[in-house]
Amino acid sequence: MVGWLHDVWCGSELLMIMVNGCRYKIYIEGNAWSVSEKYIMACDSPVLFVTTLFQDILSRALVAGKHYWPINREHICKSIKFAVDWGNEHPAQARLIGEQGSRFMREEMSMDYVYDYMLHLLTEYAKLLRYKPTVPEKAVEICTESMACPARGLHRECMMDSMERHVAGFDPCTLPPPFTEEEAKEIADRETEVLRNVEKMEG
Repeated sequence: MVGWLHDVWCGSELLMIMVNGCRYKIYIEGNAWSVSEKYIMACDSPVLFVTTLFQDILSRALVAGKHYWPINREHICKSIKFAVDWGNEHPAQARLIGEQGSRFMREEMSMDYVYDYMLHLLTEYAKLLRYKPTVPEKAVEICTESMACPARGLHRECMMDSMERHVAGFDPCTLPPPFTEEEAKEIADRETEVLRNVEKMEG
């Protein structure tokens, strides 16, 4: 899966800057949440992450300055220029940020974890149902073969890589409990401190 992400997204992603032989990926949202974040971060390149007002499933674990370089949304161009200049002056540190962000995606967003999360999510939603689901008379069963066989190229390769080939002989992972107020404050304070330090560096 990661190899497919690298070939498809790192090879064709347009949001990149080439400076002195170094590649930087820029992640910036539009008017809502974007699904491109995980693909951009999976490419081993230092990610310049424009700060966002939105929270998603990655927000609780990604660390500014470790997994990505934060870009101030109030003065994006100035902030990006500083980040690129800093990265060119500190190539080893910039490379490490890219590698750590990519490693996070490989290890924390593995398909095993994704399937575990989907199971937990569907199980919790099922508890909210007020009726007993039934299969409609004209329903057509969709199986792996009917979906994957017509697919070709990278599309088929991706589908085959993400296919479940056996029933696991172990229980799914245990979801961590929601953050306490103290934990949420600690994360917010950590993020604020990193952003404050970067702003000082930018001048």
